[in-house]
Amino acid sequence: MRVYSALQLILLILTLAILPHSRAAALEAIESPEQYSLPADMNGVHFYLITVDVGSKVWDNFGHTALRVIDENTNTDIVFNWGLFRINGGPVSFSYNFFKGIMNYELGTRSPNQEFAMYRSQERSVWQDKINLTNPQKEILYRRLLWNLRAENIVYPYQYFFDNCTTRVRDYLDEALSGRIASVNDGVTNSTFRDQVMAHYESVAVIGFSLDVLMNSNVDRLMSEWEEMFLPLKLRESLYLIESDVAENGVRNKLLSGPQEVMLFAPPTVATDPYQIASIGLLAPVLMLLLMLKKIPMSYFATHSRIGLKLPGFNFRLLGLLGIVTALFSGIYGVLMLGSWFVSEHLDLHHNINLLLFWPTDLLGLFVALRWLLFCKPWPMTHNSTPFLNYYMMAHLLAMFVYAAVTFLQILDQSTMNIGVYVLPGFALFTVLIWFVGFEPVKPKNNFF
Repeated sequence: MRVYSALQLILLILTLAILPHSRAAALEAIESPEQYSLPADMNGVHFYLITVDVGSKVWDNFGHTALRVIDENTNTDIVFNWGLFRINGGPVSFSYNFFKGIMNYELGTRSPNQEFAMYRSQERSVWQDKINLTNPQKEILYRRLLWNLRAENIVYPYQYFFDNCTTRVRDYLDEALSGRIASVNDGVTNSTFRDQVMAHYESVAVIGFSLDVLMNSNVDRLMSEWEEMFLPLKLRESLYLIESDVAENGVRNKLLSGPQEVMLFAPPTVATDPYQIASIGLLAPVLMLLLMLKKIPMSYFATHSRIGLKLPGFNFRLLGLLGIVTALFSGIYGVLMLGSWFVSEHLDLHHNINLLLFWPTDLLGLFVALRWLLFCKPWPMTHNSTPFLNYYMMAHLLAMFVYAAVTFLQILDQSTMNIGVYVLPGFALFTVLIWFVGFEPVKPKNNFF
């Protein structure tokens, strides 16, 4: 079994960040604290908060938090990292379990040199801050770390917003401080979970766009200040505002002090707005194809005609490329949203209004689009298949109309304005276009010419 760094599972499946919305359970009480032996002199034990900035890869776009412990009694220096997980049974089994909501992370320990070397190779900035605790507070935190190192406690059920590498450090510090961190951070922010997800994936446009489609209204509520500290940089910022019980010259220190820049790198480059790409990439070619429409007679006397495309050799290939892209995106999004309803505990994928736009059955459009691309002609219809096609297209357009009404009238709590403004117009026009030119109607039965 190989151990991977935190959040690397995101590459395995698009729904990496979409996790159940439930407040993390209270810390399990430590039974028989006396069984955990403490260092002889707690004055020689020092704790440091390790904060890692976001990276340029998909799996490190939210940053990372760890806890460094220096014990002068035993001359040891260890970093506690709650962001490790194992791929058991191979990538396919792991991906399926992840989709179902089975995610077991674990605590790992290693030397600071090993830890920092990994972040240096990833070109991620790292900060270290001393945590100012009294000896009794150090004892509580130290016992919690020893408790966490027990075999039955190393692995924990990971929840992206509520129980991760950062919230573990937050919760353990809050325990040592008798709940002071929670009591100070009891307000409500002006940011939603969706806002944070979109902001942190600005450097990976396709992931940010996909998550915005896949997440439902659960992520559109305002976060509390406590919940917002699932973000490493926000946790560090908040802890700097809290006073410590440790005083020097009669003045109480801040909980964090002695900031140190372990390494600094340039932040990831913000990518082009994915909605602009989606809008221009779909709407522009669709409008061009609409300008290429023409009437094609279906009989010698031209009593019947259909709509076709000028320059079919070029335009049908363009139609085929658009069809492949839309069928893949729409079908895959639809499969993930609908499939999660039956097999996944990722509640943020359920009851998603975006299912009105993205249908699993759109994957069948790949075969039709490939014919457009390869043969440069419409898909031939029969008397039996024509009614099905008409009903399918009418249902799609009706669902799009309902989606537009829900979006622009703001009937539901789910945030869909970006999709409604940038994706819906091109998708709707494309649906109308392929309905008229992508399928060759059958000739009337009384037509002998």
